[in-house]
Amino acid sequence: MGLNDLMTEIKQDPSCFLGDEATENKVLNQVLLLVEDKISEVKNQAVKWYLHELHLRLGQLIKIIRQPQMETVVDRLIEFSGGQDEELRDISGLALKTITAELPPDGKVAATACEKLTPKLLGQIGNTSTPPEALVETLSILSILISRFPALLASTTFDPPPLPVLAPLLSHARPVVRKRAIITLSQYVPISRPELFHEVLKTNVFPHLNDSANLEKKRTTVQLVAAVARHSPAQIAPVLGQIVPGILKGVQKDDDELREGSLQALEAVLLRCPTETTPFLDAIVQAGNQFIKYDPNYAGDDEDEEMADADEDEDDEELDDEYSDDEDTSYKIRRAATKLLAAIIGTRPELLIPIYKMVSPVLISRFGDREMTVRLEVWATYVTLINQTAVYGIPQGKDDIKKRKRGTETSDAAESPYSLLQTQAPSLSKSLLNQLKSAKTPPATLQAGFSLLHALLTVLPGSLSTQVSSIFATSKTILSQSPTTTTSTLHLTCLSFLALFFSTHPPPIFAGSLSYLTPVLLKSLGERHPRIASESFRVFSALLNALKPIKGADWIDPVYEQAVSKLSNHDTDAEVRECAEDCIADLWIAATETVRSKGGKEWESIRRLLGKTDGAVKVVTKVAKEVSVGDVWVNSMVEWLLNLLKKAGRPGKLEMFVALDILLKSYTAGIPFGLVPALVAQVKSYISITDIALLSQALSILALLLKLTPRTTFPQVEKHLLPTIYEISYSSLLTVNALDSLLSFYAALVQADNQISTHVVPNLVISVERAPKAEASPANVARCIAQVVKSQPNVAAGTIAEYSKHIKKSSKAKSSLVVLSLLIVGELGRFIDMSAQKDIFANAIDLFGSEQEDVRVAAAFAAGKFRYFDLWRRLTFSSGNIAIGNLSQFLHAIVRLAESDPKKRLLALHALKEVVTHCSQGQLEGVAEMLWAPLFQNSNTSDETTRNVAAACLGKLATTYPSRYLPQLHARLRESNAATRATVVSAIRYTFADNSQSYDELLAPLLVDFLSLMLDQDLTVRRLALSSLNSAARTKPHLIREHLSILMPSLYKETAINPDLIRTVQMGPWAYKVDDGLDARKTAYETMYTLLDTCLAKLDLYEFLSHVIPGLSDDSDEIKVISHMILFRLAQIAPAAVSQRLDEVTPPLEKTMKGANVTKDTVKQDLERAAELQRSALRAVAALSKVGMGVSMRFDTFVEEVKRNPTWGPEIRELFSAH
Repeated sequence: MGLNDLMTEIKQDPSCFLGDEATENKVLNQVLLLVEDKISEVKNQAVKWYLHELHLRLGQLIKIIRQPQMETVVDRLIEFSGGQDEELRDISGLALKTITAELPPDGKVAATACEKLTPKLLGQIGNTSTPPEALVETLSILSILISRFPALLASTTFDPPPLPVLAPLLSHARPVVRKRAIITLSQYVPISRPELFHEVLKTNVFPHLNDSANLEKKRTTVQLVAAVARHSPAQIAPVLGQIVPGILKGVQKDDDELREGSLQALEAVLLRCPTETTPFLDAIVQAGNQFIKYDPNYAGDDEDEEMADADEDEDDEELDDEYSDDEDTSYKIRRAATKLLAAIIGTRPELLIPIYKMVSPVLISRFGDREMTVRLEVWATYVTLINQTAVYGIPQGKDDIKKRKRGTETSDAAESPYSLLQTQAPSLSKSLLNQLKSAKTPPATLQAGFSLLHALLTVLPGSLSTQVSSIFATSKTILSQSPTTTTSTLHLTCLSFLALFFSTHPPPIFAGSLSYLTPVLLKSLGERHPRIASESFRVFSALLNALKPIKGADWIDPVYEQAVSKLSNHDTDAEVRECAEDCIADLWIAATETVRSKGGKEWESIRRLLGKTDGAVKVVTKVAKEVSVGDVWVNSMVEWLLNLLKKAGRPGKLEMFVALDILLKSYTAGIPFGLVPALVAQVKSYISITDIALLSQALSILALLLKLTPRTTFPQVEKHLLPTIYEISYSSLLTVNALDSLLSFYAALVQADNQISTHVVPNLVISVERAPKAEASPANVARCIAQVVKSQPNVAAGTIAEYSKHIKKSSKAKSSLVVLSLLIVGELGRFIDMSAQKDIFANAIDLFGSEQEDVRVAAAFAAGKFRYFDLWRRLTFSSGNIAIGNLSQFLHAIVRLAESDPKKRLLALHALKEVVTHCSQGQLEGVAEMLWAPLFQNSNTSDETTRNVAAACLGKLATTYPSRYLPQLHARLRESNAATRATVVSAIRYTFADNSQSYDELLAPLLVDFLSLMLDQDLTVRRLALSSLNSAARTKPHLIREHLSILMPSLYKETAINPDLIRTVQMGPWAYKVDDGLDARKTAYETMYTLLDTCLAKLDLYEFLSHVIPGLSDDSDEIKVISHMILFRLAQIAPAAVSQRLDEVTPPLEKTMKGANVTKDTVKQDLERAAELQRSALRAVAALSKVGMGVSMRFDTFVEEVKRNPTWGPEIRELFSAH
């Protein structure tokens, strides 16, 4: 009772225990005495109180006990745990486990506990009198410590070290102690000195792999090798050449436990040490193939057996009373062999072709293994093979696709994993479906089987054409039964598969048998389980899309009625409603006449104004696009959408505008007269820069109305909208899409009324002249004026005359009007020949030397978004575009300016770039030779801006006549001038925009030479070469895939931090370091990320990850973020490869999640950057946890700590649910 009262008091007020040290010691010693009390209830109560105190203390809530007291407690607990009292020993072990599990990861308490507790635990292990049960508990505690605090233990020196203390337990008489010792010893290998581990190998591994070694020793040894490979692959990798042969011999020994352990050891070393096990792959595959068929108690012929007859299984079940195989453990060996083969498949994509030849047939033959767990493991392994084929085996390059089209798969040279899967799919599907056809097949087996079939169809659409009857029969059996808690997932899997089946097979294959299946599918539509009903609607949607057009099908009416019933019921689940809406759309498209006869009652339920309407809008859009329903229906839908647009809130309005666009085009008798004013009034509220995306859609609707009903729409627009649109036209916030919509509007406007163009041009100029300078974009106005002139050419002469006068030397116009005039003339010069007005071009050239900056930059403004950095680049926009109108008249003047005037050279080069960028192919072919030499002459400069402009021009010119200019670029690769080499490699990057096959054929033999500049001595050249590789990987991956073995070492070299490129810069009293190699390193990591998407099949992922992991600890936050993105992507596309490196990935992620070190100089921006970096790491952790939980104890512990973190716990749980 006293202990109960004490615990209650402390729970209510932990500080009540605080007092003088003597009193605390007295209470604590009394409780420790009670732990040894002979009465169990008192003893247990004392331990509970004690654990509660430790939890409060170690949870850093309050100091309940002092540091010396904690050491006293630990000593007593260790003493108790090694005693002969079994109950006291168990309770003490539990207490020590609680201590180690509750220690906070940060702070002095953990460090002190590791330093004090570990030697005492090791001492207890070294004590020969310690009972086996205590040894197991002590080893477990040591495992918890090393998994939670590896860094602390690694930084502490223990005497004696852990390995020599733990190694003798490998020979302990009790198997449970040996197994626990194996795990603990393997965990301590990474923090131990190499010579200690080599001593363990010398005494406990190498001797026991010999043929003459004791069988029990061999079992322990292979288990130890597997554990060390999982926890310390780097330490064991160098000696695998001596270990693996012994393990392979152990597989052939006639001992089931040794055989299973050997197969598991091979799996571990294969996963964690792929490079070192490569020489043994053939033998490992052979062992897996041999023992996946190991079944000494089965008398069948393995060679001929498909083990696929479910009838035989039923016969076997009848013999259960006569024969029991409870003692048969051979299935464990078959399961281990299957996992070994799965490891090979998951980590060796380069071996997919031999795997399909040697392993796949064996797997198919074992689809009917008599042990269910083995059977499911075999199926899961084949799913892995199919998924690997999807990622690595489907032809990606143009050459591969051509081979497939020519049908050359039959030759050895053209064999691919994809073609081999095609060949084996019939036998695979037959064998699998035979296992599913029995009525007694368990739901878990059926679900696994349909998952395998789903994976097969995802990669190989149409591959089940010969198995329709079996598929339908099995599906009917499943769907005929009402779903329960245990079978609902099976129903969903089956329905999902059927939807995919109908969408990937031609209708003649299954149409004849459809009446056999549709009754149960219709039954599933009415299921109360919302996900089953949803999936059933998806099945019918897939069926409708496959069979359209449909006439006379008896199942159309029931599907329609079920869909309308779901839509009319206000309690219908949101997902079910969405699927029913989609099904209605598919019914209208596939069975138009049947649904049209129903009177349209479905639209009353779809056209709702309350609740979620996104799905309904999509349905209307889909039907309007595919079917002519009638003007009455169109009119009602337009009115409904207008009412929706009146509702507050933005979600879904973009889709509403898209639907409006399609509906307006659907009128057969023209848009009703009264609709236009209502539409214009509704659209008016969106003619604003508040929401640019909606502005773009609103302008597009207006342009469409002006085209379809110009007489009705024009007066409305002119009266209510045009002044506002003038103001929008000069906004610098317009995006590319919004500006395109605006230009379309002006084109439609001036075509709707021939007189308005003479008013639009001056009004646009007036609006921008009156606008605040900070908000105005004269470049946008110039483009709008150019569009007006292009649509109404009769105003061209007047516009040119009006605004060309402002750029004359004698003009007194203010600078803003000169700027606008230059932009207008430049825009018009793109499509109007101004050779008759030579003075305009001359005046534009003269303004290159203007003293006013805004005049100098005016012509450049229209080239893109305004940035100060880009002003000089865009300076010559007007002159360049004027030259486009008549190259023979004006181009020579620009070239001469580039050659003769150093001050205006950069401006002239920008003018040439405008010419090269906007000229047609035919125009460029005539002037390429004249431009080639001057461009190279002006690229031999240290000014990167000048080089980039020249490179862009050279790249564009090279694509006009590649057979001539590519060799010239190639010849300059070895130029002594680094600036020339930089220009060449940049120019090649610009040529990648040419997607023609003829250009690719000319570039292919030269590309590697260009990219070899990644090894150049000049840092700038290397960075540009890396950027070119990144661009090639994104736009021309088919040209580099086969050369990655040559290119990747150069790329990897640039991911390492080069200390020679780090310099210290003094800024007043402060000094900071500048890494000149950062840009190149960042480009290298960006390139690696690109390669994952385009060249994954050709990457050695083990080596790839070896260069990603250092990026997690890079000094640059940007590189850390890219590395997080790479891990996130790898977790999706190569889970087997990345999950094996989690031990290496965890430490830098842990460091990132700790956040920034707060000092007196820390500012808010530092904390915000650190928080963003932590969120980036969190996304990677969430993705990795989906594939790596259970693989790395340290990673699992880290994830649990993040979950418990009050700041990041909610975020990572949200990420888990989102994935």
